[in-house]
Amino acid sequence: MKLNFKNFETSPQVYARIAGLLYLLIIVAGFFAETFVRNKLIVSGDATATANNIIHSPFLWKIGITADLIMQICDLPVMILLYFLLKPVSKKLAVLNLSFNLIQTAVLVANKLNLFAALFFLGESDYLKSFSQDQLHALSYLSIKLHNFGFGVGLIFFGFVCLIEGYLLFKSGYFPKIIGILMSIAGLCYLTNSFALILAPQLSSMVVLLPCLIAELTLSLWLIFKGVNLPIWKKKLNIS
Repeated sequence: MKLNFKNFETSPQVYARIAGLLYLLIIVAGFFAETFVRNKLIVSGDATATANNIIHSPFLWKIGITADLIMQICDLPVMILLYFLLKPVSKKLAVLNLSFNLIQTAVLVANKLNLFAALFFLGESDYLKSFSQDQLHALSYLSIKLHNFGFGVGLIFFGFVCLIEGYLLFKSGYFPKIIGILMSIAGLCYLTNSFALILAPQLSSMVVLLPCLIAELTLSLWLIFKGVNLPIWKKKLNIS
C-alpha cells in the first residue's frame, strides 16, 4: 500500500492500527530489555557482580541491545504515521513533534554504543590485557552508567514529544481527550525524571515513569482497536 496523505484521507483506520501495533511492539521490546535483561544482569553499585553476570550471559546482553534497536526501528514508521494522523489538527505542531521524535531516536540509537562498550571491556582481546580485571569491570560499569544518562537525555526530547502529542490528541476531536491528557502527564513525568537524573540523581526513580507506561499503552491499544472517529476526522480534513 502506497504511503501518502491521500490514503490517510480515505482509510486512516488502517494506518492507525499499523501505528498502534508498532507502538505496542515498542512498549513490549523496551519492557523486555529493561526488566528481563538489564534489571537481571546489572547489580546496582557493584561493578564486579555486574561484570560477572554479563560475562556469563553475553548473549542475553546482546538480546537486550537487539530489543532496544527494534524499538528504535519501529519508532521511525510510528512517528511518520502519527504525523499524518495529527497533521489535520496543526501541521506546524505535527512537524515540531516529528522533529523532537527524530532527535530522541537518534540519541537513543547512538546511546546503544555504550551497551556494546560494556560488553567489549569484558572480552578477551589482547589489547585489554594492559588493564587489570578490576579496571575493566569499572570501565564496563561506567559504560552502563553512561547509557543510563544517555537514555535520560533522549527522554528529554521524548518528553516534549508526549506534551505536543497530548495537546494535538486533546484538540483533535477524533481521539478521546483523556488520551491527550494522559500523554501530557507522561511528557511531564519524562521531563521530571530526566532532569532529576541530571541535576539530582538520587531523586530519579522508575516509579515516576509509571504514568508514561499507562499513557502510551492506552494510546497504542486505542489505535489498534478503535482508531480515529471517522466523521470528526473527515470534518477536520474539510476544515484544514
